[in-house]
Amino acid sequence: MAAQAPAQAAKVLNPALNPRTVHFWAPVLKWGLVIAGASDFYRPVESLSITQNVALFCTGTIWTRWCLIIQPKNIPLAAVNFFLAGVGSVQLGRIGLHYQNLKKQEKEHPVMSEISKKATST
Repeated sequence: MAAQAPAQAAKVLNPALNPRTVHFWAPVLKWGLVIAGASDFYRPVESLSITQNVALFCTGTIWTRWCLIIQPKNIPLAAVNFFLAGVGSVQLGRIGLHYQNLKKQEKEHPVMSEISKKATST
């Protein structure tokens, strides 16, 4: 029992998730990506990048799963990746709805869509 005390004390003083490990800093720094993606909620849909948001969604989805498989499980990193996937999926949904509405407008008002195309090309 006395021999286990130093090992237990070391485990308490040096947990797997502390500021001296990547398990702490990876989620802290990755919140910057989530905040940057969420700040794009206020940008016009036309200026959003499909490839960037696909990358955010895929990265968030893949790494959320991976964070729950590795040992030690990194729940804070899984949480930030979950939100990263959420931001990417919301933006992809906005982009998809925008293109769907453009196609709908082209069918309903073909003349107006031609005029707007000519106005944006000049």
